[in-house]
Amino acid sequence: MTEKEHIILLVEDNADDVELTRRAFNQSHIATEMIAVSDGQEALDYLFATGAHGNRDPAVMPRLVLLDLKLPKLNGLEVLRRIRADQRTRRLPVVILTTSTEETDVGSSYDLGANSYIRKPVDFARFAEAARQLGLYWLQLNERCGG
Repeated sequence: MTEKEHIILLVEDNADDVELTRRAFNQSHIATEMIAVSDGQEALDYLFATGAHGNRDPAVMPRLVLLDLKLPKLNGLEVLRRIRADQRTRRLPVVILTTSTEETDVGSSYDLGANSYIRKPVDFARFAEAARQLGLYWLQLNERCGG
């Protein structure tokens, strides 16, 4: 697989959680490039190559989106709604990775087409193991649809 096939888009506004996620994926030894954006609008700009990401090649899509729900500008559920509404991204795997324990968030995420909903473990060792399993499944085992 090429490096372009291993891009993960991390949509997370907490810089500490971004660093924690990067470290966890680095420890998993699954080759990947992680692009981190800090709000919902920037996530959509990245995916659709608009705004600050207008010079990005829109044909190169991430293999996986890790999406927090509590985001500035556009919340995670709205980002998910827009991802699923667009032909270019409707099949893109989206994993909700959040601290939210609200059952309505879980239900709404799945109703809008999330592929998985994971609550962030507080303990780094557990978080690193969750990242390893996420990477293994979504980047190595999961069969992608071509369109």
